[in-house]
Amino acid sequence: MDYGCLVANVLVVDDERDLVSLLDFNLRQAGFETTIAYSGEQALQAARRRVPDLVLLDLMLPDLSGTDVCRQLKSDPRTKALPVIMLTAKGEELDRVVGFELGADDYVVKPFSMRELMLRVKAVLRRAAQQGGDRPRSELGTIRLDVDAHRCYIAGDEVELTPLEFRLLATLMSRAGRVQSRERLLTDVWEMSSELETRTVDTHVKRLREKMGPARDLLETVRGVGYRLVDPADQG
Repeated sequence: MDYGCLVANVLVVDDERDLVSLLDFNLRQAGFETTIAYSGEQALQAARRRVPDLVLLDLMLPDLSGTDVCRQLKSDPRTKALPVIMLTAKGEELDRVVGFELGADDYVVKPFSMRELMLRVKAVLRRAAQQGGDRPRSELGTIRLDVDAHRCYIAGDEVELTPLEFRLLATLMSRAGRVQSRERLLTDVWEMSSELETRTVDTHVKRLREKMGPARDLLETVRGVGYRLVDPADQG
């Protein structure tokens, strides 16, 4: 599956360390980034630090139950739309019903085929992208966009941006915390083929960063991949 070269981050939550190592290896082999948590509290802390793109969540955890973790994630506005695939050794219908009622997107019973799980992960991410799309966002840290008036304010001061710079910043804000490849930005912001020269992206990002003043450090270069706009709330 092609995510437009987007590197999706999967939060793996399970206390079985051998299984976690296996999941971590297979997810990375499939091109994903991973974050690991061995307990419910670790999972919630990890999600607060950086909102992942998907959670693989075991129901049987040493502290909080997986259903409790899912309930807390779904009650937080920042993680409400976060796709969740539940992993469990339990196969009873009641467990599946509870999981889906809490908002889980899929349910996989152990033991499972790793190949099947990878396909399910990709399918859930694809479905989430099709259904949700990028969430419009007008504020991030000290950055505020007035989309209707096409104006940008940083730390309360208006910053003059070209239409392309404004669109670039708005796109990065809508995908805050997620790495955007040069090819993805070229396709989505410039509406050009990703096979064309990508140095134009670097040039515009450099100019945008210069105009961002005190917020320039939020626009990160991810070496060898692309760019990411960091939400200060995720660094906290």
